[in-house]
Amino acid sequence: MSKELSGLKPELLWQHFEEICRYPHPSGQEGKIVAYVVSVGKRNNLEILTDEFGNVIIRKPATPGKENLKTTVLQGHLDMVAEKNSDVKHDFDNDPIQPYIDGEWVKARGTTLGSDNGIGVAAALAVIESTDIEHGPLEFLFTLDEETGLNGAQALKPGLLKAEILLNLDSEEDGALYIGCAGGKNTYAKFNYKTEDVSADFFVYEVRVTGLKGGHSGLDINEGRGNSIKILNRALWEATRNCGIRIAKFDGGSKHNAIPREAFATVVVPSLSVGDFTKLIDKFNETVKKEFVANEPNLKIEAVKTDDPANVIDLDTQTRLLNAIYGAPHGTLAMSHDIKDLVETSTNVAIIATGNGSILVTTSQRSPVESKNEDASNMTTSVFMLAAAEVSHGDGYPGWKPNVKSPILNVVKTIYQKLYGKEPEVKAIHAGLECGIISERYPDMDMISFGPTIMGAHSPDERVKIDTVEKFWVLLKEVLKNIPSK
Repeated sequence: MSKELSGLKPELLWQHFEEICRYPHPSGQEGKIVAYVVSVGKRNNLEILTDEFGNVIIRKPATPGKENLKTTVLQGHLDMVAEKNSDVKHDFDNDPIQPYIDGEWVKARGTTLGSDNGIGVAAALAVIESTDIEHGPLEFLFTLDEETGLNGAQALKPGLLKAEILLNLDSEEDGALYIGCAGGKNTYAKFNYKTEDVSADFFVYEVRVTGLKGGHSGLDINEGRGNSIKILNRALWEATRNCGIRIAKFDGGSKHNAIPREAFATVVVPSLSVGDFTKLIDKFNETVKKEFVANEPNLKIEAVKTDDPANVIDLDTQTRLLNAIYGAPHGTLAMSHDIKDLVETSTNVAIIATGNGSILVTTSQRSPVESKNEDASNMTTSVFMLAAAEVSHGDGYPGWKPNVKSPILNVVKTIYQKLYGKEPEVKAIHAGLECGIISERYPDMDMISFGPTIMGAHSPDERVKIDTVEKFWVLLKEVLKNIPSK
């Protein structure tokens, strides 16, 4: 291990996590991490399978005396969300993640850490290599491309797994056992635009919204965090009406499942309106900072002079775009009536990208109730249809219906209480877990999800709490020892 993480317990798990950090593995670029996982299986002389999509399955026989236990699959995903601040130089396709210890936490230098789901994967690899854990027959399922749409799980074929129980290692809260999750769907709006020349009497600025926390568009959607696209659009809408600006480019966000942290627009300002424009942006910065003073202390809105654009977006498209984004819903739409403090339905204005004569806006909707997820998608669709955009939808993915009578839930609850002297919370999560899709393929499989405490997932603030990783590991070992008999 490097000096940065040496001494952390459990040592084998952290060794594997550090190795995972060495291999770039953003969604769609998991080849190097797949090779590493396969190498761990090979050096332990285990059966290894790879399906058509590239998901990896490894099988490990039971320890002597435990052959009568039900076959259990440990499951996690190999990809990570690649997020960094704009001032950080990092190539996620080639550069390793740089983890370090900061007090009680492990963080990364300027980027996402990949503890989602690197810690879960590292735990599974540690189980593969361990010789002192009692367990029944085990399978290990490592899926690909989870973060962009649960695509590895979507490609999983029925009959490939033999397990009767699934332990998903992709949760992010110590003391919480998850038995349900939201389904999700993306809604896209495309604005095709014509270009127009501008007069010679103008100044060009880049309007920037930076410093936001961002975060997971499911787990953090109820935190009231700022959405950089919505904030910047609000400024542009005001500046269009009061200063006659024209927009050449509008970009923000980079992941459909992350609340956008930064957004940028190149705008052309008539010379006579420059004073009014700069005052408007300065005042807007003060106003919005006051609105978000409690939860976005680093929010900044500024206008900086920049190079002249070749042309601007035609005024009709500009108007329709700004109106649509202003009106598009974002945030929590409904809370659960069954589980306290759980978001039931939400939507996220996630990405806006300008290029090749069009502007594409990506939004994502979540709910465990299929009809409400459809309603949220329709609500978003209607706004963009009113703005004459071309609207389309992704395939979506199903939710995971909670089973409070789950046998494996009872096992894990009992063990957690015995180990730590308190009863764990039984929860559902407002995010997509692969359990929803896997349960469609394997409807009789008993499932549960648990993990250590991870904060700030999908953002450069991502961090994992060190002591909860050891608790997670101890719990996992005891659960494997106490899997029910066949």
